[in-house]
Amino acid sequence: MAYTNSSLVSYTKLSPNHSGQRTHSIDRITPHCVVGQLSCESICGCFTSPSRQASCNYGIGKDGQISLCVEEKNRSWCSSSAANDQRAITIECASDMSEPYAMNTAVYESLVKLCTDVCKRNGKKKLLWLGDKNTTLNYKLKTDEMVLTVHRWFANKSCPGNWLYARLGDLAARVTANLGGSQQTTPSAPTTSKVPYKVRVKISDLNIRKGPGTNYAKWYKFTGAGVFTIVEEATGLGATKWGLLKSYADKRNGWISLDYAIKL
Repeated sequence: MAYTNSSLVSYTKLSPNHSGQRTHSIDRITPHCVVGQLSCESICGCFTSPSRQASCNYGIGKDGQISLCVEEKNRSWCSSSAANDQRAITIECASDMSEPYAMNTAVYESLVKLCTDVCKRNGKKKLLWLGDKNTTLNYKLKTDEMVLTVHRWFANKSCPGNWLYARLGDLAARVTANLGGSQQTTPSAPTTSKVPYKVRVKISDLNIRKGPGTNYAKWYKFTGAGVFTIVEEATGLGATKWGLLKSYADKRNGWISLDYAIKL
């Protein structure tokens, strides 16, 4: 297919860090937090050196201006997943430097406009947010659908930060409305609880793992019995649901199986 770039771009500085033409059509959008209130020019500047080994398709600066860093036809190096980046438009957004990595109104509104433009030029009428990695990666997209994915699904990172993560449903709904499509209702997103919340652990030797799954390494200590605060939920191997402990929130590397915890 013929790829195009967004006419919303006000600055272009192409990065050498990409894999050439993508091997999959565009059917995902992956928004990121750049961790800094940067201009769109500075976001491109982050990726000009080959030694950086990273890039994105677009940057959105703190004033809402949009830059082009890697042309849409090419696969950027942005999400710690070659499979995702081959089919995703990746967008680095100016944000605060610490969790929840909040973005200002200008950035968020430009993200809505850019996602709408990406969908429109690629023949999509709906942008979906399914809210769960396994559900999303196993969902068979219809020809007129685009889906949102996030960096934290592919690496032990907070990206795009809890501020934007909490708004991805709104982002999908607004973009779909702009496109004149109807909201996708199936498959429904898995039921999740509002976080943070407290749980009681009754066993003394519940493992704390460095990621949400038994495939992640264990810390050499246990929770002990007691009450703990959960700040994020995730799906993963070995448990119905995993919970991130508040004391490990900064690096997102302390997870417990919620099968052994009772919500208070």
